[in-house]
Amino acid sequence: MTARPPSPADRSLLEAAERGGLDAVRAALAAGASVEVRDTEGRTPLLRAAFADRVAAARLLVEAGADVNAQDPQLNSPWLVTGITGSVPMMRALLPGGPDLTRRNRYGGVSVIPAAERGHVAYVRAVLDETGIDVDHVNDLGWTALLEAVLLSDGGPAHREIVDVLLAHGADPLLPDADGTTARAHAERRGFHDIAAALRAAEAQGRARGSATGGTR
Repeated sequence: MTARPPSPADRSLLEAAERGGLDAVRAALAAGASVEVRDTEGRTPLLRAAFADRVAAARLLVEAGADVNAQDPQLNSPWLVTGITGSVPMMRALLPGGPDLTRRNRYGGVSVIPAAERGHVAYVRAVLDETGIDVDHVNDLGWTALLEAVLLSDGGPAHREIVDVLLAHGADPLLPDADGTTARAHAERRGFHDIAAALRAAEAQGRARGSATGGTR
């Protein structure tokens, strides 16, 4: 079965969602617009609202039953986009829609990974505090959020804080990349001395806990 072409109400909803016009969103829905209509790039109204950070419009669409996990051909979904934009208000607006925390982007990552890479401190803290997202998820490149916070960062204050947040939420500092190199080793190689020191201390604590419980690595 092929999807029906967008109606005028559908097109109005797509545009209103991206502009954030609540009256226009309500009018389009009242006129029979499909909350899951796709534009020519395969994006739903909610996905367009998420990219534009139109929080109030997104909240209204979620209340109308919009799918927070619907992905476009690039595997972006409204939920995954929050890790790119770092919008904590949008993240919270989408939570009632039941985001799939295991849904992967085109790199095989979950939302906390691009957020860690991009230096979105508040988002990393909020998504770890308020959801059960896997802090040690490994993407298709073999990288966790902790590794990306070192490998793809400038080593500045934001990424230093993100490393602290990830470690405080149980990120494993001894989990290496696909080549067997840890985040601490990458930090040392790149001259990120403060980050390397934090990771070195976390590694020592991890080893001490393992020894105390009789565990091995």
